[in-house]
Amino acid sequence: MQFQAEGHHVDLQAALKHLLASGGKRIRPTVTLLVGRMLGAPQEKLITLAAAIELLHTATLVHDDLIDGALLRRGIPTLNSQWSPGATVLTGDFLFARAAKLAADTESIPVMSLFSNTLSVIVNGEISQLFSSRCQADREGYYQRIYAKTASLFETSATCAALISPVSADTIQTIRSYGFNIGMAFQIMDDVLDFISDPSKLGKPVGSDLRQGLITLPTLYYIEEHQEDELVQQILEGNCPHYEEDIKRLVERIRNSHAIEQSILEAERYGQEAFHCLQKLPHCPERTHLEELTLYITRREV
Repeated sequence: MQFQAEGHHVDLQAALKHLLASGGKRIRPTVTLLVGRMLGAPQEKLITLAAAIELLHTATLVHDDLIDGALLRRGIPTLNSQWSPGATVLTGDFLFARAAKLAADTESIPVMSLFSNTLSVIVNGEISQLFSSRCQADREGYYQRIYAKTASLFETSATCAALISPVSADTIQTIRSYGFNIGMAFQIMDDVLDFISDPSKLGKPVGSDLRQGLITLPTLYYIEEHQEDELVQQILEGNCPHYEEDIKRLVERIRNSHAIEQSILEAERYGQEAFHCLQKLPHCPERTHLEELTLYITRREV
């Protein structure tokens, strides 16, 4: 990532160095590399594509942290906690531009088209969340939101690798479905971990989504089974709890309910769909690694 800023302003280089040091699991480019190697994609184009995917993901995180006013990510200060909003936005813009350049370097029109469309989906999802998703106990809206926020990029990470590989349209569709399902599972588990993780490992307080007025799957399950709860009634009236004591009470009630287990089971159902997709593909070490990655996504603790 830091290499992408060589020859540019020294502060931009420092910003990218900071982002690189913040770590991350690099799951999306890993999906790209494993799918591409499984399907016989050209090695050089595949590596370029994986780098494009990771830069696009990082750019969205930079803008997300600014929009949310987040001061920490993975326990490390965010870029916006140290830079001005303008400088943070421009850094994200630079990363978007470099990601697009790398996508273009694959010399695949379908890849460039999907890459551009995915960015549009992500941005539209962020705008929808910013203006119309606060305190909405809407299951369909939730699925649309997590597709735009997370699953769309997982879907693209897998599909783009297939697009530069010598495979059939049916195989590309199978890979697309695999990426969609692991993306949905990943975000649902993220939403579960927002309630049950150790804050020191999570890098942010538990219940962060509720504090932002976002109703995620564990809360939706809790709402469906606890209509008599006064805090649930408040949400159904369109008023998310904003007092810290109320938020803590609701988080604790959700943690101690069946909502967590139900949400994990739903993530596992998406994981099982992803496994079903992989069974249609040739058995090879890369497929085994993708199966292991799918299990990791639905069983991770942080």
